[in-house]
Amino acid sequence: MAVYTDVAAEELADFLSRYEIGELLSYKGIAEGVENSNFLLHTTAGYFILTLYEKRVAKRDLPFFLGLMTHLASRGIVCPLPVKNRSGEVLSVLAGRPAAIIGFLEGIWPRKPNVAHCAGVGQALARMHLAGRDFTISRANALSVSGWRPLFDAAASRADELQHGLRQFIAAELDHLESGVWPVNLPDGVIHADLFPDNVFFLGERLSGIIDFTFACNDMLAYDVAICLNAWCFESDYSFNVTKARAFLNAYGRERKMSQAEESALPLLARGAALRFLLTRLVDFLNVPPGALVRPKDPLEYVRKLRFQQGVGSMRDYGVTASGLVA
Repeated sequence: MAVYTDVAAEELADFLSRYEIGELLSYKGIAEGVENSNFLLHTTAGYFILTLYEKRVAKRDLPFFLGLMTHLASRGIVCPLPVKNRSGEVLSVLAGRPAAIIGFLEGIWPRKPNVAHCAGVGQALARMHLAGRDFTISRANALSVSGWRPLFDAAASRADELQHGLRQFIAAELDHLESGVWPVNLPDGVIHADLFPDNVFFLGERLSGIIDFTFACNDMLAYDVAICLNAWCFESDYSFNVTKARAFLNAYGRERKMSQAEESALPLLARGAALRFLLTRLVDFLNVPPGALVRPKDPLEYVRKLRFQQGVGSMRDYGVTASGLVA
């Protein structure tokens, strides 16, 4: 989440008149994340989130994102529900951008995830994967292996500005993952693809909602698991926490057991997931638009995580046995 496009109060009031969500009392920008412009709305009917989808998000993909949230909510997954306007539509236009209003979820995201948080997100991720099985719209993952080379090409010339040797480090890993080793024929379906702590709300240690489906797509379910391993199971010094990983993987497995092929592929998928976020963070870090109210995330965090994943040999390095039970 971030603010790239500002919205005047008069323009916003006119926009909100097309909805039945009360009168606007206040609004403020949310300056986290890197993708879209987001605002917290306070109206006489309560709180809502207004999202303006920026140029990096293709308009053709918006029915997938908004439809998926509606579908998951109908299956018991706690996620924001898009609000229909008086014409029955969930997608409108504001300040020249496609825009949508979604319901507000109570809770806060964990700045320092603990073991209980990791177990909660593992359970929720598995339930989301199961709930998405009958979602009829599909969207290819534009940020899978085939999408990484263009990102590297866009940032390679300046990569060493962040860390000496970074360009060669990324190039070697990309060459390896493009060499035919990337897993195929694993169980697939709808994945969140960006389930970081700032996209999961908790009330205490109880998960209260999953947000931000901007990267959701169809891909290998185990790839979503790998993304979460990187996002949730490292400490602030980038050391890997086996206890957190065990809690996450066992909670996931109690809801949806991964196949042997998925478990065998998980270390390689985690390497790919680390490279994907290293590349997108690098591109974003080098290309923050002037005046944007946004804090770019540190690409070097994922250099450290990728180095760890390069040394993983099996599920035992994540604290579990091949059967998915406690080691």
